[in-house]
Amino acid sequence: MAEKESKKTRFKILLDLFFTFFKVGAFTIGGGLAMLPVIEREIVDKKGYINKEEIIDAFAISQSLPGVIAINSAIYVGYRIAGLMGALCTAFGVVLPSFITILAIALLFPTISGNVWVNKALTGVKAGVAGVIAVSVVNLAKKALKDAFGIIIALVAFILAVLFDVSIVYIVLAGAFLGYLYYGLRGAKHDTH
Repeated sequence: MAEKESKKTRFKILLDLFFTFFKVGAFTIGGGLAMLPVIEREIVDKKGYINKEEIIDAFAISQSLPGVIAINSAIYVGYRIAGLMGALCTAFGVVLPSFITILAIALLFPTISGNVWVNKALTGVKAGVAGVIAVSVVNLAKKALKDAFGIIIALVAFILAVLFDVSIVYIVLAGAFLGYLYYGLRGAKHDTH
């Protein structure tokens, strides 16, 4: 009986993960970065599946991996909560709305391309997306930049990316290496005292 209840509970969690990430994918316009605060609100604040520290770690790991941050985050969170099946449910859930939308646009494109009203609507959507991404950046900065070292790394990374067009891959790897050195040495000093 307990095994049956356990399977029911696991199925409910998997179903909840799928529909949660389907909702995130369906109602978040602007791609990966715009999805991050929505994922955090749904998974941390509303459902309590993981805590704030874990979601920041998930976003950091997801950003440093190849691929889209929203899908990487979905897979990481799904795996963290419910293993491989959780990862599959969240990945499929977050991707399916975009797939359906792109398929519909592809089918309708010949009739809507060049439409003045569609172009005006897309201009407004782009402005809204820029605002949502700005909110994501501010929220992530508030949680991730905890000391002067973190702020310096963030500023240097920004300058390298914007002014010198350094690849994000190198910036993330350098940040990880410097963080490991700085916090590792700092931790070692505290351990010896």
